Amino acid sequence: MEWAIGVDVGGTFTDFYLYNTTTGSSFISKTPSTPHNPAEAIVRGLLDICEKHNVALDSISRLSHGTTVGTNTLIQRSGSKVALITTKGFKDLLEIGRQTRPHMYNLHTDFPAPLVDRDHRFELSERMDFNGSVIIAPNKSNVEEVIDKVINSEAKACALGFLFSFINPKHEREVAELIRQKAPGLVISLSSEVQPEFREYERLSTTVLNAYLQPVMSVYLKTLEDGVKENLPNANIGINQSNGGLMSPERARQFPVRTALSGPAAGAVGASFIAQQVGRKNIITLDMGGTSADVAMIQDFKVSISFDRDVSGFPVRQPSVDVETVGAGGGSIAWFDRDDLLKVGPASAGAHPGPACYGLGGTSPTVTDANLILGRLSPRGLLDGSMQLDPNAAVNVFKPIAKRLGFQPEHTAHGVLGIVVANMVRTIRTISVERGYDPRQCVLMPFGGAGPLHARDVAINLGISEMIIPAAPGIVCAQGLLVSDLKEDFVVSRRLALTGEALPELQKIIRDLETTASDWFTRENITPDARNLKLSIDARYTGQNFELSVPLAEGKKIEVSKLNQTQLIHQKFCEVHELAYGYASEADPVEIINIRLTAIAKLFEFSSKNSASNTPSPPKAAGERPVFFENPDKPITAKCFNRASLIPGQEIHGPAIIEQLDTTTPVYPGDIAKVSADGHLIISISSEGGKKNGQ
Repeated sequence: MEWAIGVDVGGTFTDFYLYNTTTGSSFISKTPSTPHNPAEAIVRGLLDICEKHNVALDSISRLSHGTTVGTNTLIQRSGSKVALITTKGFKDLLEIGRQTRPHMYNLHTDFPAPLVDRDHRFELSERMDFNGSVIIAPNKSNVEEVIDKVINSEAKACALGFLFSFINPKHEREVAELIRQKAPGLVISLSSEVQPEFREYERLSTTVLNAYLQPVMSVYLKTLEDGVKENLPNANIGINQSNGGLMSPERARQFPVRTALSGPAAGAVGASFIAQQVGRKNIITLDMGGTSADVAMIQDFKVSISFDRDVSGFPVRQPSVDVETVGAGGGSIAWFDRDDLLKVGPASAGAHPGPACYGLGGTSPTVTDANLILGRLSPRGLLDGSMQLDPNAAVNVFKPIAKRLGFQPEHTAHGVLGIVVANMVRTIRTISVERGYDPRQCVLMPFGGAGPLHARDVAINLGISEMIIPAAPGIVCAQGLLVSDLKEDFVVSRRLALTGEALPELQKIIRDLETTASDWFTRENITPDARNLKLSIDARYTGQNFELSVPLAEGKKIEVSKLNQTQLIHQKFCEVHELAYGYASEADPVEIINIRLTAIAKLFEFSSKNSASNTPSPPKAAGERPVFFENPDKPITAKCFNRASLIPGQEIHGPAIIEQLDTTTPVYPGDIAKVSADGHLIISISSEGGKKNGQ
């Protein structure tokens, strides 16, 4: 038998999803993260889950890993010292950037300082024109002089970003080869390889970020690979990318910037997989962990992709799952601002010391403490009771803010949860209402360790009447890693007017991209039946400043001959423009900016279980306890159920609490939770609940 495992490293816990590719059986596990060395928790957790379930280490054939190393490095600015070589006259481009401000109504807030000091930015006399023709060729002696300056700067990595190198990378490659000869230990990032697209500021910023992360990620991946190889000798490692696909450790070393949004992307992919299992095609995801909450939209089972993202204040031009993040998690701290109003987050107690109820030295009131005070979390503890919680410690840290507000601790805790919910609702509106989507036509899918605890209030505020609680909510990101495809994005940046004269060049570019993708499939040893291609273009009306992504074709092979009519492409663009802006013009000229081809290798086949034909007997409660639901004045006695004992077809009528290893799900009075064939909970929210909240 062969096993595959998904490993997701979070701020508080490292999650594991172990799956048998022969029988379909699966196991889950969580272990506290080790921020000082994430690989330590991974190796320890691997050994624990395999020992617990009697799985031979040499039977694991694949390990898919989502990493936060790149994200944390950028947030903490703890990357390596970087030098930059760029075209003469462009050394200050990183600081000039765009004219947009970080905050529209704040004239004082500035962009974060560049990751490359001005003294370590070096100019080279070289120039290409917009067609890729050489205007000024770099002089070898001048290049060697600049390389000496880079070496003397003691930089660990060097970013190369020349003007129009996305059209012709000749100069970047020549300089890179000379650097390798003179300084073989220096890590190099070329903008023509990292992301060969126009808009020099975003391309240069992305390249610098990539160079900044390369040495750090290389050390981490070496530690991870050594640990995995020692314990899982037959496992192939896949590293999750921001676009929701996997890549090899070698590609991750070369392009670590692609992992900057690795974790949230895995959650969205896992949610899309679960949406297919339960047959709900329009989903709003709510991935709430210990530090933050990530939200995303899934339309027709598809996760949307964006190309312009911001990571810790730095623009990144990379295909990424379209996820929005808010500082709302189980460890989010309640505090008073200068306006004397109570706020929650974005500061978090993290894994250490964590919330006060963990008993590890935490002294700040947090969301987890509030849930414990209200009875929504069991005093027995987390992780099936293996992680004890202290209700008295939770009450004690809430007493000062309760006294300041003139409330009881229960009222204060209820208010803290209300603030957290409002923060998440506001973020969900930015990806739904503000983009023309009606959340009332979607199903809410909460996951993460804290998602199900707060999802019902979020759903009520958005007018959503149904929720899907995954079988293992705290492990959805790890499951998403397991069902992710191997993926590689290829792009050619050309400005082409959408006319009959430009079609031959467009078709040639598509054929060349398909050849490049075929070579990649061959290098990755992907069989023909597992291959798939997705072709899209970035286009805009002539005179517009920004472009839209327009899907053109999908399949094992791109039929270029079918893309021989400009009217067909124009119509596809108008459909996308109509959806984004509410109008489109059939008459206005359109121009193409980028041609993109995504190569996808399927590693996991979708399957769904059939519903049971017989109605099972009602589930048996494991106990009961008082829980504060909507009314903070009076608790309601709620039956407690162990989710591991539930079987498909069973129903639970609220008020109830459903507990499991990785999360707790409250079922409010009047709501009904039904277990699906795949073990997911489908919760129907009572109409009375909506009326109480003004829906």
